[in-house]
Amino acid sequence: MHKLSELQTLINDYLAAHLAVDVDQPQLQAAMAYSLLAGGKRLRPALTLGVAELLGQELTPAVVKAACAVELLHTYSLIHDDLPAMDNDELRRGVPTNHKKFGAGMATLAGDGLLTLAFTWLTENELPLTTQVQLVKSLARAAGPAGMVAGQAKDIEGEKEELTLGQLQTVHAQKTGALLAYAVVAGGMIAQATPQVIGDLFAFGKAYGLAFQIQDDLLDVTATSAEVGKEVHRDAAAHKNTYPGLLGLAGAQASLAQALTTARQARDALGAQLAVQPQILDEFLAYFER
Repeated sequence: MHKLSELQTLINDYLAAHLAVDVDQPQLQAAMAYSLLAGGKRLRPALTLGVAELLGQELTPAVVKAACAVELLHTYSLIHDDLPAMDNDELRRGVPTNHKKFGAGMATLAGDGLLTLAFTWLTENELPLTTQVQLVKSLARAAGPAGMVAGQAKDIEGEKEELTLGQLQTVHAQKTGALLAYAVVAGGMIAQATPQVIGDLFAFGKAYGLAFQIQDDLLDVTATSAEVGKEVHRDAAAHKNTYPGLLGLAGAQASLAQALTTARQARDALGAQLAVQPQILDEFLAYFER
């Protein structure tokens, strides 16, 4: 079994070696690579690979390629989220945002390229066709107008009013949680897991995604730009609805603790079904202890 750090290295090596193969314009390739290879925790593809291996799946090149597709899509979402028409951020992963480096037009195209290439990587590999279809359907739903895009739209609309806790939870579940839940479940799909295992994976991914977004909200208030690699204290200035803004720091921290408890319960339910304990999931949960 690979450790999280080993999975991150595997992912970084694959992205660096294979992006250029599928991009047919030098400036576009440079813009796509600029954001994709700027760093990041690679949690989403690592979740897919870690779960797949936990369930007995060998990490073949086809599996790694399919897992890395979610990182392409995630990076597209960051590029577009940073654009002047959206959050107009100037720093991402410790470097100037894509539109600051290449201009808004090329940055938009770089995001478009990463989004569409994600689905190429899901289908141009040696995985069974039924698995490819499952992955494409699930990623499209998680990232599309019933998932991440819907959450971003609600986030923009919410700047005009104060959301209730339930409304905020819905925004977070779509904006951030849907893609993280997909990443966890994708590992089960690749390993052809049973419906019961898939259900426990989804429960873990949903809770993990909520915890991740609450943590992100908290870091915007408590961390420095150097620590997180992007501008901080932006949410309040942009009138965004966040957990600290709605519940205060203590309330947000309590909500984070509850989300992590739910994630651990799903981890334990999964472990009860498997012949091995899901220790790799503990490595992902350790992210919140740093």
